[in-house]
Amino acid sequence: MPSRTLSFVESYNPAPLPTEDLDYADLPVIDFGKAGTAEGRAELAIVARDAMRTQGFVFAINHGYSAAQTKRMFDIANIPFDAVDREEKLMYSGDIKETGSFQGYKPRSYWHISNGVQDQNEHYNINPDVHRKQHPKALRPLIPEIDAFIKHCHVNIVHPILRLLARGLEMPEETLVNLQRYEVPQESYLRFIKYYPRSEEEEAKTNNVWLKGHTDFGSVTVLWSQPVAALQILSPQNKWQWVKHIENALVINIGDALEFLSGGFYKATIHRVVQPPPSQRGYTRLGVYYFAMLENDVVLKPLMESPMLQREGIQTDRLPEKGKEPTMEVHRKARTSAFGKSEAAKGENGVDIEVLNGVLVKHYN
Repeated sequence: MPSRTLSFVESYNPAPLPTEDLDYADLPVIDFGKAGTAEGRAELAIVARDAMRTQGFVFAINHGYSAAQTKRMFDIANIPFDAVDREEKLMYSGDIKETGSFQGYKPRSYWHISNGVQDQNEHYNINPDVHRKQHPKALRPLIPEIDAFIKHCHVNIVHPILRLLARGLEMPEETLVNLQRYEVPQESYLRFIKYYPRSEEEEAKTNNVWLKGHTDFGSVTVLWSQPVAALQILSPQNKWQWVKHIENALVINIGDALEFLSGGFYKATIHRVVQPPPSQRGYTRLGVYYFAMLENDVVLKPLMESPMLQREGIQTDRLPEKGKEPTMEVHRKARTSAFGKSEAAKGENGVDIEVLNGVLVKHYN
């Protein structure tokens, strides 16, 4: 973070930790402090490989931001919601369905959850090219800090994870990094998001689901851990489990893009957001995420030059028809435009199904 005098930012006070004894997922930990040596990366590559083959999620620590720097980013993340009025937010809202791109605000009540209930989360999205679009007045003095944070997420967090996963495929470390270069114009994005409490009637109609179970569609998602328990992942045993908060840690998962490139060797795990436990109800849930995308022209088909994939073979039924695989740009636009807006076929056990550009997409209610 720059050493210059920082702009004043109002402090955001998060909810206290939950008091309930929740069924937390037992996720492995990636210690970036070990990634500086070949021996350390070899050790971490095994952890990352095994985790992304099964649970699809890991914690990460020693990621390069101090607790104070992370707290500052959460304070900044709250500004688009509490320091910008409704009229100005409308000026910076993105046309998500038409463009298939997250830029600017997604307003509350934009997505349909179920039984006529709309979502109650609002988010603000920023491209790595922070000057691509203008930002609300309250954010403008903070753009240099946001710019540095985005670069840190991409170069110092996503790229090291991609190197570990490339090793898991028995490929050169830079194989996946070269498909997701920071200096290339791209559609990765930093997201500040705020969930607001809902009425009991809405909770009843949605079975307490705030965001349907889904896979992310990019390559790597970085979530900066926060204390409100609401994120759940679908375990290999087909059981929903909570993700625990670890102070100044990251929660990292992979999306469709890496599942497709690895032929299903790595899994894009289903996850969802639900109503927090009773001790945390009534609080807002502020999130800081970085959604990393492969470069637009990367074709989402298996990297068959991988020795691991040659031995293991294709391990997913979600791949599009051979020869008709979409690019990252096509898949991203289809998933972005359709989420919460398209009509999916009703499947079994509350799982809705649709096919987008030949890719099977499931929504877990």
